Amino acid sequence: MTITVARRQFVAALGGAAAMWPLVARAQQAAMPVIGYMNGGSASLTTSRAPFLQALKESGFVEGQNVKVEYRWADGRYDRLPALAADLVDRKVDVIYASGGAFVTAAAKAATSTVPIVFQGGGVDPIKIGLVASLRRPGGNVTGVMNLGGLALGPKQIEFLRELVPSASSVGLLVNGQQMFVNSISTREAAQGLHWEFHVEYASTEADLETAFANLAQRRIGALVVIGDPFFSNQRARIVALAARYAIPASYYFRETALAACSPPVAA
Repeated sequence: MTITVARRQFVAALGGAAAMWPLVARAQQAAMPVIGYMNGGSASLTTSRAPFLQALKESGFVEGQNVKVEYRWADGRYDRLPALAADLVDRKVDVIYASGGAFVTAAAKAATSTVPIVFQGGGVDPIKIGLVASLRRPGGNVTGVMNLGGLALGPKQIEFLRELVPSASSVGLLVNGQQMFVNSISTREAAQGLHWEFHVEYASTEADLETAFANLAQRRIGALVVIGDPFFSNQRARIVALAARYAIPASYYFRETALAACSPPVAA
């Protein structure tokens, strides 16, 4: 299984790999094949849809002409994913494309053991979270592309904060769910290597974000690492505003969040 490729290359591979699935066989028939598109983010914020459709077009599939795409968006709410996945399976899609977080793929896998699932993501180890048996032989009905470079970003963020805030003696980690923390062990080890106190805050709702930052401020956390997550991407303006309100230096996974931090402040 390829580990790191550009998103455009991956989606092109999705179209090319269709020869292995019932998708092509059905395309030769009157019935239009259907791709289930599951994303952990929001339709208004994601940047993956246009490259996805363009790459399918380059592979001979044009939405509305010879392929149908059923879109399902979680809007950063992981509790919605099981129902979204089940709905796609009930609609008998030919293949599910899961993007926008490892939880998306996990929900799709839990919903079906027969519909092919192709995932695209980064920052977590697909073997550790049980998506595939191995990188060489994924097994089952799940395969895809995982950018493992994200696993190395956490320690780099710690190093950056060390330079930015040399007086800090503690660091916070903002994550969405226990599973994301499990896959952030390298970040914790990097902080401990600097003899920094390490504290984790979980947030899955807007109210959780308010509580998390209040807790970080109460603990007098000197710096903060925000893990890459669709919910956090959706809430980037609020996260940046909360970091400013509590004067907590932060390092973000997504470029868009860092850019938001450079924009005029927004009240949290």
